[in-house]
Amino acid sequence: MKIKKYLVSSLFFGMLLFPAFAFAQAEPDDIALAEDKFQDNFYESLKQKGIENYDKAVIALEKCLASKPENAVVHFELGKNYLSLKDYKKAYEYFQKASVLDPKNKWYLVGMYDVCYQTRDYNQAIVIVDKLVPFDANYKEDLASLFMYTEQFDKALALINELDESVGKTPQREAYRASIMKDSKYEAVEKDKLLAEIKKNPKDESKYIALILLYSDSNQEEKAFEIAKKLEKEIPDSDFAQVGLFKFYLNNNDGEEAVLAMNKVFESKKVDAKTKYKVLNEFLIFARNNPSFNADLDRAVSYFNAEEQVASTKEIGKIFYAKKNWERAIHYLEIYSKNNPQEVEPNIFLLQAYAESAQFEALSKKASELIDFFPLQPEFYYYSGLANNQLKNHKKAKEFLEMGLDYLLENRDLEINFNIQLGEAFSGLGDTKKKEQYFLKADKLLKQKMQ
Repeated sequence: MKIKKYLVSSLFFGMLLFPAFAFAQAEPDDIALAEDKFQDNFYESLKQKGIENYDKAVIALEKCLASKPENAVVHFELGKNYLSLKDYKKAYEYFQKASVLDPKNKWYLVGMYDVCYQTRDYNQAIVIVDKLVPFDANYKEDLASLFMYTEQFDKALALINELDESVGKTPQREAYRASIMKDSKYEAVEKDKLLAEIKKNPKDESKYIALILLYSDSNQEEKAFEIAKKLEKEIPDSDFAQVGLFKFYLNNNDGEEAVLAMNKVFESKKVDAKTKYKVLNEFLIFARNNPSFNADLDRAVSYFNAEEQVASTKEIGKIFYAKKNWERAIHYLEIYSKNNPQEVEPNIFLLQAYAESAQFEALSKKASELIDFFPLQPEFYYYSGLANNQLKNHKKAKEFLEMGLDYLLENRDLEINFNIQLGEAFSGLGDTKKKEQYFLKADKLLKQKMQ
């Protein structure tokens, strides 16, 4: 679990914060000399730190400390240099001393937090961050992460709820919440809490949504449906109610009602993109097993903007490919390939789908186009050879296959296929000797692979 650190520092921070010290009973010239010496040593420390000579920076700062032992900035700079030297004990001590001398300066606390973070002392980090929160409420995000890392889930959940209410949800906190909810104890408490809040304020849409998601994630679809219907009754124009209804209809294999709910979700300006994508993926799985809804799937994709549509066609195409639904795989992969001709992998899926569905004219044309884009990609020469062999253009097949072999590197499966197609090409050209040569080579490679 990665903790996001809210940490900013400034190289010349110390230069702006020298406290003014009175030199009682000292001559003016002595005061000026002492100040000049202090300034010279301090600037020397900054220079040495800037070129990563941290040991020399420490020596210069110790000279500063000799004349001004209560200067918080010098202690802070010593802390930073010892931190760079990974002497965490001394670094923490100097940051802590700086904070005692000037408790209103948050950066001294940040230095202590930095030591705790780097040494993974997360329990002590919580103590420090608690003190940082009054300076900057953004540190509450760090605190939530620290509670998760130290498995203080009660505190983490309470803070997550507070932050969701005050500043809105974030993907990180949503992931934390999901992790906590895997424990049935917290899940039950959260459900009861949401039910009580809904009873107290039946017009608070967010509480219905959270409860629907909780019930859905724990496979309590009937309860999720009940809450969705209740939301629809209390807030008739609620778009989020349709999310819960969609899941219920889909799980009950009621495709027609699911499509109606899904389209309302996609038309909504309130429902976030993440939720819409989740709905799309769930409907995709349903449509994959219920081809009568293919047109509805196409329409679902059309709700997204052009860039999102194109991105989704790749994944949808690959899913249909895995199901060996070549027609639908080709439909989506062609859309993606047209808009992303520079990507190799989806084009290989597309060519194989053409081959599996015996669309050799289309295969030949597409493979030839791709060779122009990727002259060093052996797969495209192979598919061109395969297509031309099937189309009885054996001379052309031979030429593509021989060219492609020059770019083939450590891919035994592809090498076997190249040799098989070259055998087919020479067979078509009537060259029995070379036909046998390539078939024997393919057989040898196949046996080596099986060993």
